[in-house]
Amino acid sequence: MKEYLDFALEIAEFAKKEMLEHFDSSFQFGFKPDRTIVTETDKKINHYLIEKVHETYPNHSVVGEEESDLNPKKQIWVCDPIDGTGVYTDGIPVSVFSLAYVEDGIPQVGVVMDPFLNKCYTAIRGEGAFCNGKPIHVNEKHLGDLGYRVNFEMWNHAKFDTLSVVGELLKSARISCIGSVARSCMAIASGHFSCDLFPGTEHANCDMAASSLIVEEAGGKVTDFEGNPQRFDQDLNGSIITNGVSHDEILQKVKTYMKTKPEVE
Repeated sequence: MKEYLDFALEIAEFAKKEMLEHFDSSFQFGFKPDRTIVTETDKKINHYLIEKVHETYPNHSVVGEEESDLNPKKQIWVCDPIDGTGVYTDGIPVSVFSLAYVEDGIPQVGVVMDPFLNKCYTAIRGEGAFCNGKPIHVNEKHLGDLGYRVNFEMWNHAKFDTLSVVGELLKSARISCIGSVARSCMAIASGHFSCDLFPGTEHANCDMAASSLIVEEAGGKVTDFEGNPQRFDQDLNGSIITNGVSHDEILQKVKTYMKTKPEVE
């Protein structure tokens, strides 16, 4: 797996260069069908990955937030070229690059690059999590402990009553919404945050594939909203990401407010 990690790091360095070069400049961007922003930088990084995979691992596939090579293969590179494109275009430096090597739906290698702080988070399954080569670990805070922080990604199509869950969590936690779930997950893996509730579904595997592995290797826990493990070669049923200590308690709060009726458009 070290070979795959080295390959992912090479792509991450390219992404860092591109993200910094075009940050806080005159963006060329548009809107995807789901009305989220996409920039030319997103597209360039995503396309670069596909070219390098074709060149280096022609038998592998790529699933990207902006472009994919959807061959029915068990060996897949899952990428979000810029997680947090919206805040990136607003000149807020919290976005990251995310890339995972996934075998049969399970992440084996993960890299998340924060170009603004020059921090590179890495993990190989079974070998721990690291930031710039130094081991990182989740905290051991319980829900209600001083400094228990939750990052909450608001989304209109969430499968649970988001406002009610926020109201419940405000009784025992501090709430943030930084605009990048992958960056929030790195804060969990490093012990700064304790939880993230991510309601994303379609393409959410691109956001979460690398992050889930890094958090788990740092001692945390990641499941869907039903408490089930996830496959990262397909769309997700949302994600609950925690330090592990508080996971079951957070899961029960989400389940209490799961929607039982279809949304009205």
